[in-house]
Amino acid sequence: MDKTTFYPPSNRPVALGTNGMITSAHPLASLAGQKILMEGGNAFDAIVATASTLNVVEPYMSGVGGIGVAIVYNAKDNTVRSLNFSGRAPSSADPEKFSSESKETGILAPLIPGNLAGWLTIHERYGSMDRDRLFQSAIGYAENGFPVTQLNSYFMNSNAGRLAKFPSKSIILDEYGRAPKPYSRLTMPLLASSLRKIAKGGKEVFYEGELAEQIVKGNQELGGLFSMEDLASYEATWEDPIKINYKGLTIYTTPPNSSGFQILQTLKLLEGFADSDLIYQDPNFLHLFIESVKLCITDRIKYAGDPDHVSIPIEGLLSDDYARRQKDRINLEQASIVSGEHFTKKIPKGSLRAGSPEEFDGGMTTHFAAADRDGNVVSITQTLGGGFGSAVAIGDTGIFLNNMSFWFDLEEGSPNRIGPNKRVDFVVAPTQTFDNGQFLLSMGTPGSWGILQTTPQFLMNVLDFDMNVQEAIEAPRLKVIEGREIEMEERFPYHIRKALETKGHQIKTISPWSPSVGGAHGIQFDRNNGVFQGGADPRRDGYAIGW
Repeated sequence: MDKTTFYPPSNRPVALGTNGMITSAHPLASLAGQKILMEGGNAFDAIVATASTLNVVEPYMSGVGGIGVAIVYNAKDNTVRSLNFSGRAPSSADPEKFSSESKETGILAPLIPGNLAGWLTIHERYGSMDRDRLFQSAIGYAENGFPVTQLNSYFMNSNAGRLAKFPSKSIILDEYGRAPKPYSRLTMPLLASSLRKIAKGGKEVFYEGELAEQIVKGNQELGGLFSMEDLASYEATWEDPIKINYKGLTIYTTPPNSSGFQILQTLKLLEGFADSDLIYQDPNFLHLFIESVKLCITDRIKYAGDPDHVSIPIEGLLSDDYARRQKDRINLEQASIVSGEHFTKKIPKGSLRAGSPEEFDGGMTTHFAAADRDGNVVSITQTLGGGFGSAVAIGDTGIFLNNMSFWFDLEEGSPNRIGPNKRVDFVVAPTQTFDNGQFLLSMGTPGSWGILQTTPQFLMNVLDFDMNVQEAIEAPRLKVIEGREIEMEERFPYHIRKALETKGHQIKTISPWSPSVGGAHGIQFDRNNGVFQGGADPRRDGYAIGW
């Protein structure tokens, strides 16, 4: 498409390269992956170097103690696959053992970690370099220290109170309970030792060997539910991604227990409107977008969960017929009410209800991606849950465990109620877009439930409004909260916010570059010129590096 609309220039230029691209939430992690590409490794190697380095330089959001999912494009076979490494509840998990507090912070909060299984499953299937080399940057930064950014310091300070409750606080906090200051240097020798063991012993040392024994022993000593069998039986699983046709393009994302279908459903619904209705930052378009999101939220709340335990009508949810039916439910002049972003029995009067797709046949998270000269692309979104996950690092491992039990419901009737070995319904959902079977775009973001709302926004910025990937990421975002409340970055012009208020939307402005609406990263490929574009979000410490 040719650009016919002027958009404000991005604050930073789009990254460019012809041999590969890495984009992640920290420049040192992107550099670690780029070094692997420049040494002859492929995207499947580079993604491990990037992921393991994020464990060190972004420890509150990322690490081997977390969970995630990936979209993997193998150019040689021209295949797109999804890899699920979202963990499972321990085999002894039972709703009666949890409270709203204990499933968020402390030793009951973690699911069995899946991230390491994910990284190394990708590497074992498609990688080309020795595992030892891929962990060198991460080990070096953990052992010798890395410079603390302002954002690092902010997030560490924000979580100091949670960390201080547990013996592992000393990994991050000093003897006075203070987090590192900006531009100081933080070393994590315990984590360096664990990463060195992983580099040598692979998945086995973490899930069955020395580290597994340390994790289970430390977990049980604090009253946790982990067992050796829980870890030994855990595997990352290859799955078929879900997809839609959107204006002739194919958009893929991860299937349930990821809630990525909300992203695709939103786009499918908006596809039903005329191009003349889809005008960038036009109040009428924003109203359509907001009301479409609300309809899709209600469906996600009703249907999302572990597909091993609940029936999820994906085919119906993503069908053309259902999108047309849902489109007709939108009031073009009046904002509707939505109950919120997650399951509740207390639904406000007048709230939207879920549709019936069965009738038709038809916190703290991070996203990063790698692409290489052969056209392979890996897109990963992973999380510890809250800041530093459960806030507990086990024994002498230096590994913070996730708190993804928080995302389970305790209430009877929820399709996402916690139970033995269940996978949690969670919102991480990387995307890849293809044009006539050729890779075009990888995009994803952190941002809690907002992931499912902000991802369609920056996808449309590229696919409908013809922005480059950096412009698309930097453009202001909004998020539906509950009732008629909408959070909007204050960079949205005043007259637009006021026009939405005339339709009944209750606008709450948030900071101009709010991390609450994500930290997106993307890679776009211009196959006519053989050029990669990389974008990274200034709402975080993100950097894209091409060569």
